[in-house]
Amino acid sequence: MKVMLVNGSSHLHGTTMTALEEMIKVFYSEEVETEVVQLGGKPIADCLQCNVCQKTGKCVIKDDGVNEFVEKAKTADGFVFATPVYFAHPSGRIYDFLDRVFYSAGGYDTFKYKPGAAIAVARRGGTTAVLDGINKYFGIAQMPVVGSTYWNTVHGLYGEEASQDEESMQTMRNLARNMIWMIRCFKLGRESGILYPETETDACTNFIKRSDTLRKPMALIGSFGIETSAAKKTDKIIQES
Repeated sequence: MKVMLVNGSSHLHGTTMTALEEMIKVFYSEEVETEVVQLGGKPIADCLQCNVCQKTGKCVIKDDGVNEFVEKAKTADGFVFATPVYFAHPSGRIYDFLDRVFYSAGGYDTFKYKPGAAIAVARRGGTTAVLDGINKYFGIAQMPVVGSTYWNTVHGLYGEEASQDEESMQTMRNLARNMIWMIRCFKLGRESGILYPETETDACTNFIKRSDTLRKPMALIGSFGIETSAAKKTDKIIQES
């Protein structure tokens, strides 16, 4: 059993990592394998909306860990996405990272029915708005959302301050336990012959009428639209990449 955790902060050992480390203690005690992906301070490009990944199965931008994460995610059982609060929204780096991860995965089978948890870390406010932003990735990918005994938030300006937030540390530990329980329940269900629900994908409604040839890719990519100009550049980008 493996859980992948993403630290969406530029600080490798700050408040966000303090929250993740509290969860990792529980995962370790329950013999759950973990891997932390540090987004760090390096630039992470946003999605170009070129749609190359829908033909190649990989993001055209190859130097910031997105493709590597998607490959590892295929064998993971759960996910934790943690981010500091920037003006009451997630960090730009984790938004860019997750946009490209979920879009380039070629549908959502890599994440479907795998539990996901969002964590927001702040000095003071804006945390629940951040949770709402991250939880939207889980919702569109049919991922069960893991909750705890309070909203998944931690407070502190520095790592040592976050560790003093006793209730939030408790919330992180309970969050880890709840995720472990969900993963184990799903595993037992599969082993008992309880199949995952069948997913319908035929309907795809657009606000503007489009050609029927676009229905399948639009259903695949969910909330993303395909701009005509970007679609025309797809073959050129594939040749240049």
